[in-house]
Amino acid sequence: MKPDEFKRWRKELGFSQKEAAHALGLKRRVVQYYEKGERDGKSIDIPLTVRLACFAVRAGVRDYDGSKAEKHSGGARAGA
Repeated sequence: MKPDEFKRWRKELGFSQKEAAHALGLKRRVVQYYEKGERDGKSIDIPLTVRLACFAVRAGVRDYDGSKAEKHSGGARAGA
């Protein structure tokens, strides 16, 4: 997932950076780094765990306890 794809994922779900951070268990500043593709002038990659979490959030998964996935009714917007 490239920075522009990450930002498109967030916008397609209608998330602010703060909402995306909450849904992914990140700080808002980390979301900003991923959208920019760098931190302190150094290139950064979006980790596999975050990419998979993006997929899960898009699919409506709100939380996972190891046994079954719980879907949030009313769309893919977790925490709403």
